[in-house]
Amino acid sequence: IFINNEWHNSVSGKKFPVFNPATEEKLCEVEEGDKEDVDKAVKAARQAFQIGSPWRTMDASERGQLINKLADLIERDRLLLATMESMNGGKLFSNAYLMDLGGCIRTLRYCAGWADKIHGRTIPMDGNFFTYTRSEPIGVCGQIIPWNFPLVMLIWKIGPALSCGNTVVVKPAEQTPLTALHVASLIKEAGFPPGVVNIVPGYGANVA
Repeated sequence: IFINNEWHNSVSGKKFPVFNPATEEKLCEVEEGDKEDVDKAVKAARQAFQIGSPWRTMDASERGQLINKLADLIERDRLLLATMESMNGGKLFSNAYLMDLGGCIRTLRYCAGWADKIHGRTIPMDGNFFTYTRSEPIGVCGQIIPWNFPLVMLIWKIGPALSCGNTVVVKPAEQTPLTALHVASLIKEAGFPPGVVNIVPGYGANVA
């Protein structure tokens, strides 16, 4: 469980097995999050979103640089992530490497480019009025990832949210949590402040 840029055991002490669906081989065990773990993750995400926090005071262009750095790290670990995606999800390695990882990298670079281009508008109005709009982050985003495209959907969800300045709590599918957990380590390596991205694996009935 990844909260506040640190690895945590589940509050309950429970773990759950993760399998290769093609061979039914047990790959490993993962910490099993539940409501208490989600509460810890949401608290961390809210703290990271507080006015005056490193994330809230960060320039939009710097947010874009962090997202680009994450894309660089995913590109560096492309072979490892494609292997994990294939073993944990039963996906063809060639599909994972060429399509899924390629799409993840391009999506992050696209979102990085938008970070400093999100702005409001001034609107002409009759009378003695000054009218404008502001685009602001909404806060903590809860994101649930399906099992069939675990890495692609993770990036599709966190990329735009981070580009806009939000913080996130991610619940990966219990069948395919491994690539999300590896990306968590890359998020810390990229330099995202603690609490900006939190990942809580577990069963949907207990976590979502």
